Amino acid sequence: MSTLGSLIACGAYVPRLRLPRAAIQDALKWLSRPNERAAPGARAVCNWDEDSLTLAVEAARGCLARAKSPPAAVVLASTTLPFLDRSNATLLAAALDLPRATETLDVTGTLRSGTGALAQAARRADQRATLVVAADTRAARPGSEQEMTFGAGAAAWLVAPGTTVPGALAQLRAAVHVAADFVDHYRMSGAPFDYAFEERWVRDEGIGKLAPAAIAQALEAAGLKAGDVRHLVLPLARGTAQRLAKAAGLEGAKLADDLAADCGDTGCAHPLLMLAAALESAAAGEPVLVLGFGQGVDALVLERGAGAATGPVRAALARRHEEPSYTRYLSHRGLLEVDFGMRAERDQRSAPSVMWRKERQVTGFVGARCRDCGTVQYPRSRVCVNPDCRRTDTQEDLRLADLPGRVKSFTEDWQAYAARPPFIYGNVEFEGGGNLLMEFTDADSGDVRVGMPVRFVFRVKDIDRARAFRRYFWKATGA
Repeated sequence: MSTLGSLIACGAYVPRLRLPRAAIQDALKWLSRPNERAAPGARAVCNWDEDSLTLAVEAARGCLARAKSPPAAVVLASTTLPFLDRSNATLLAAALDLPRATETLDVTGTLRSGTGALAQAARRADQRATLVVAADTRAARPGSEQEMTFGAGAAAWLVAPGTTVPGALAQLRAAVHVAADFVDHYRMSGAPFDYAFEERWVRDEGIGKLAPAAIAQALEAAGLKAGDVRHLVLPLARGTAQRLAKAAGLEGAKLADDLAADCGDTGCAHPLLMLAAALESAAAGEPVLVLGFGQGVDALVLERGAGAATGPVRAALARRHEEPSYTRYLSHRGLLEVDFGMRAERDQRSAPSVMWRKERQVTGFVGARCRDCGTVQYPRSRVCVNPDCRRTDTQEDLRLADLPGRVKSFTEDWQAYAARPPFIYGNVEFEGGGNLLMEFTDADSGDVRVGMPVRFVFRVKDIDRARAFRRYFWKATGA
């Protein structure tokens, strides 16, 4: 079989917080029908300082950790990008400290953004690798069906176009696209929530009529029959996925885990996240069919490669912490306005000039190490901070984001403003030397201790509400 390209490496990220569906039901039980059964499982929800961009950074870091060289291009697919008129993909590349020559592009507007970006990366004419990242953090109206089904997550794939790479995770054999303005849901510009149409209408008139034809065309392009397919990645409700499999003659294929139990539907990231999970159990040489649905259909046929499955989805799901408070979740998502007191009224004025001049230090978290004495410091300066050295222009770049660290001291501050009290900060020592006073995230009261190992994550630092701007920086979290 011919190949469009190879999927070399992948990464996945699911937020740590899980909101039990039973907690949602309990908070809104006055809306529920009498004797309604408790909904099983939980959905992945963002901490206050997470959004689609920060999720994308974590998924991409996991992917690039398994890559041998940086990509030529970065494509960020999302329907919930934090900026409408600022290149989110360029900010992603800066957080990854990729070269300035990296091509960057945002892809948005449909839940097919992730699958479409993956196929386009495989067709890249110059044969250079592309990092495709899909991430979504869709908001849902309280009490709606979407509130029970939506989840947050991201997946990243490194794609080598036009060639079969030995040891790749998979080869993309065929990709078929059907553009059809069938509106199953929509969200107008400026609207906070999706408007979804009746489920049976979407299932019967949309998925049931558009998807089987696209699947048949993709299998024909790959030179396969329906009975050859071993794994199905269908980002649909379980019953709808089973009906589609039967209609397309794919009953013998294994339906990939839809991740509903402990994650939820992650929007345009979901097909790529489910694909990563499916490849963890697929055997080399087995065909995998991936579907993207949203104002049309993407049908991709892949073949499992010989590369070892690293289990990024299992690892992402295993790192979980239950969020017991429904109202705190609403506050984090901006769905409940809480009075945090006068300390929250400080103007978080942004300084784009400083952000630009210190871009690698602030966004890329790049410090320095003295090549003469080995002293690590942040921020970088011309003169070494070691009093026994003090040499000039001896600093070499050192990306601190990728180093392990440990807690030297910490404070739980219940008086300062924090979107998730208490405000926890402290002194963190980097492996090899150097330390920095910084915030902790994904930690509640009592979680942090002296000597605790930490890693560093890219998060929202603060929000300039007067100018509608978000600033980002790195924070420490438990390793």
